[in-house]
Amino acid sequence: MPEHLELQQLVDGGGSLRQSRRRLMSIFRCSCPYLGILLATLSSLFFSLCSVIVKGLVEVNPMELASFRFVGVLLPTIPIVVQRQTPIFPEGKRIILLCRCFVGTTGLMLSFYAFRHMPLADASVIIFSTPVFVAIFARLFLKEPCGVFNVITVLLTLIGVVLITRPPAVFGDTVPSLSDDQMLDTTYDLWGPVAALSSTLFGANAYVLLRALKGLHFSVIMTNFGAFGLAYTTAVSWGTGTLCLPPCGMDRLLVVALALFSFLGQILLTISLQLEHCGPVAIARSADIVFAFFWQVIFFREVPNIYSLLGALLVISCVILTGMRKWVLSLPRDSAKRKRFKWLTIE
Repeated sequence: MPEHLELQQLVDGGGSLRQSRRRLMSIFRCSCPYLGILLATLSSLFFSLCSVIVKGLVEVNPMELASFRFVGVLLPTIPIVVQRQTPIFPEGKRIILLCRCFVGTTGLMLSFYAFRHMPLADASVIIFSTPVFVAIFARLFLKEPCGVFNVITVLLTLIGVVLITRPPAVFGDTVPSLSDDQMLDTTYDLWGPVAALSSTLFGANAYVLLRALKGLHFSVIMTNFGAFGLAYTTAVSWGTGTLCLPPCGMDRLLVVALALFSFLGQILLTISLQLEHCGPVAIARSADIVFAFFWQVIFFREVPNIYSLLGALLVISCVILTGMRKWVLSLPRDSAKRKRFKWLTIE
């Protein structure tokens, strides 16, 4: 899941602590102006490796793997909550917090199912189109404006998703190969694309709920998310009879690596958002899709077809444009950069 949106408005503390953090981040920006982008890209690398592990560990149920993923979400935030001594489950926000935890956890479980039952790159492209769909749900539930720009990016993203999923009723059961003139059978479990698209919709709703929680510190939200997700996925694994320790040897080491990579990816993403605006970080996080194509060829010997590449190009373009728009809108109105990209501010 792309976490950059949910942390953007939540990474700052309050009072003197916030001022100290800002001074420290200013020093980092001066010494390495692109550090935030580099850390976001490195975060994408770790999260993409998590996807590889989920797809490769066929002996372990995806729901159980999601439990280990939530360990990586929970661990970094516990020391921060303890240090801040803030209420973990504040009154007046509990229902929204629970709703956010539910849709976020469900979205993550669906994404793990999609990684297991689809080509890695195809699933990653669909899941990372989440930022584009946020505008729709923000319009429905928060009454935020949804202009021409949002409508165009959503339509282009949907076209990209159709090219990636390739419904048999439209494309048949084969598509052209990249390597020669033969036709390759590219059909796969229908529930894989359904899970990926459902994960995208759940993720978009999670971001909308997070906007209603923007007054809470990120550690409170992530602690609730991690604890709820760990309990939820463990209960689902137990209920389906798939809860068990992974086999000894490489499988168990990969499960530990999954939690570790999740931990590192979350920490790097949080720091990158403290150093850089949400828009550029969103663009850097789209590198996850590039990594997914690379890992798909290296580890799983799956060469993407023409339609997957065209669909990925459309989706990545829309995600990048959405990120650039967020960055441009955050600039002062008299900024030269904002005037240069004025076309991105058109509603």
